[in-house]
Amino acid sequence: MTLVAGLVALACGVGLLAYRHSTQPKTLTVAAGSLDGYVPRFMSAIAARMASSNSPVRLKVIDKGNTVEAVNSFMAGEADLAIVRADAPGASTARAVLVMTHAVVLIISLSSSIDGIEDLRGKTVGVVGADINRKIVSDITKEYDLEHAKVRFIDVAFSDAAKAIQAKQVHAILMVMPISPWYLALLRDLFPRNAKFKPTLIPIDSAGAIAAIARAYESYDLPKGTLRGLPPMPDEDLTTLRIPFYLVAKQTLDKEIVESLAKAIMDARRDLSADFPILTQISAPDTDKDAFIPIHPGAAAFFEGDAKTIFDKYGDQFFYGSMLFGSLVSILAAIWKFMTRSHETAQRPLLQLYALMGQISASRDSSELTSVESQIDDILKRELERYSTGAIDAGEMGALGLATHRLEYAMAQRRLALNGTTASTSSPATEVLAPIGDKHSAIVSG
Repeated sequence: MTLVAGLVALACGVGLLAYRHSTQPKTLTVAAGSLDGYVPRFMSAIAARMASSNSPVRLKVIDKGNTVEAVNSFMAGEADLAIVRADAPGASTARAVLVMTHAVVLIISLSSSIDGIEDLRGKTVGVVGADINRKIVSDITKEYDLEHAKVRFIDVAFSDAAKAIQAKQVHAILMVMPISPWYLALLRDLFPRNAKFKPTLIPIDSAGAIAAIARAYESYDLPKGTLRGLPPMPDEDLTTLRIPFYLVAKQTLDKEIVESLAKAIMDARRDLSADFPILTQISAPDTDKDAFIPIHPGAAAFFEGDAKTIFDKYGDQFFYGSMLFGSLVSILAAIWKFMTRSHETAQRPLLQLYALMGQISASRDSSELTSVESQIDDILKRELERYSTGAIDAGEMGALGLATHRLEYAMAQRRLALNGTTASTSSPATEVLAPIGDKHSAIVSG
């Protein structure tokens, strides 16, 4: 019983540990950052929504200040995930989980005499976030040979952009930002609100050529009136560049975890889009094998509808587990049968009768022999009832009769010994046949 109880307790404990391990939420750290702090804000909202909905994956957001520091933290192994721009150093070695948004390159002219990039000759362009936008500035400079045209690019902090514009320190502003209500409001606040000031957007007509060389970029037509409705700005669709922002993971991150992560964020997007409209821009990454940042296999399984059911995922475990469980049950059944058989064997009537022989030999007076005789009566009565129902056969009853005769002989001998009379010299076999009228003989024979 102890062995069986121990094995059952062990099996239950292992099952409980496996269940708790399988249902324990997995927490992933995500590095995020933006100059205005908006990206960590909406990622924290997504993390809170995932926690409240009991998602199997949870997020811990680490604010790194900007995308450069976010990708550096990710590449250093300090975070499991990161939100990075496609042109960030090392981003192409990661695996895309989601496209969070697209940032559009905006070159805003502050002078009515500047309508195109060629008009920037000898002018100064203020770059908001110069460290982050260094590569895009370099690619535009090469395409239009702006270095030869003596176009000067200077760093302008986001907090100082409005002052630089009002002080006319720059002739144009270059910004890279998502097209969403939040960022459009920030952009409008940079410019003076008067009728005389009329900024214009400068098109990047060679955007397709730049994107063909620098695969992190895409050619994009900015719709008319995106920045302002009346008068419209731009006044017609404008060709420029845009850059995807990805939620990336390491290729080694578990496929099923990434699959659950993509599903949880897409569900949270639906619930949070009213508070954070930028979340409506979350979409599936490019699934092509030659994509600049390849999609993670877990995200691909989710977006392509190849998510496996629990039987697909754990089919082998179920199969071998059922075999192991069946074997364990068989072993337990064998142990139980062995134990119960041993108990039943100890309770067999012949062995019970045999055990009475020792009591007869150790008896000291007639009352003890009478007690043994009563026990014999009880055993015979019980076995006769079983015989009547067919539970035992005639052969076993015959053996009981022989055993009973042997005990009667032993009791007779013990009585003679207790009375001081010399024991009969007749053999036990003779005694078995002689007392035909004895009551136990009559019971067995009857």
